[in-house]
Amino acid sequence: MAAPLILASSSPFRRTLLENAGVAFRWEAASIDERAIEEPLYRDGANPQDIALHLARAKAMDVASRHPATLVIGSDQTMSLGERVFHKPANRDEARSHLETLSGKTHQLNSAVALVKDGTVVFETVVSARLTVRNLSSAFIDAYLEKAGDRILKSVGAYQLEAEGVQLFDAIEGDYFTIVGLPLLPLLAALRREGLLDA
Repeated sequence: MAAPLILASSSPFRRTLLENAGVAFRWEAASIDERAIEEPLYRDGANPQDIALHLARAKAMDVASRHPATLVIGSDQTMSLGERVFHKPANRDEARSHLETLSGKTHQLNSAVALVKDGTVVFETVVSARLTVRNLSSAFIDAYLEKAGDRILKSVGAYQLEAEGVQLFDAIEGDYFTIVGLPLLPLLAALRREGLLDA
């Protein structure tokens, strides 16, 4: 029998978080154009938290449309410095630019999750973490990019906190799950309310 829960994501990080929490689920990547969804939101002045929530909801809705009577988890994350939203760097030059921009400043990771069943949102939330990057020298950025390699292209902000990326920071306010990209504690509470986890 198939698990009564689907994660609308191919992210290994989100899958690992759910697996480690003992949640039974299967996964299926959503088929949406994230940039096309974001564009009108930017034009209308949506903030980075709203954008993350719209994307999480769109992913869950897309997968739920193919699986009637099944609860689907959609999740997305934006990284913002003020109102500027960052995306995964396309190459090392862009990664360098991101790190230079973030140097000495505090930015936010906004992690959204939505639970959808039969086209209805049954739960959604956005949780943010604040991360302060220390002042980075050009020499450090060079060495960091060389050591981290192309892994940084898979991460918004050009860092992975669970690896060498932790050396970029002076301070972090927020929980690990939010930073990795899934607000796990509120999600688990919602799954308990839906009867999919023991209360």
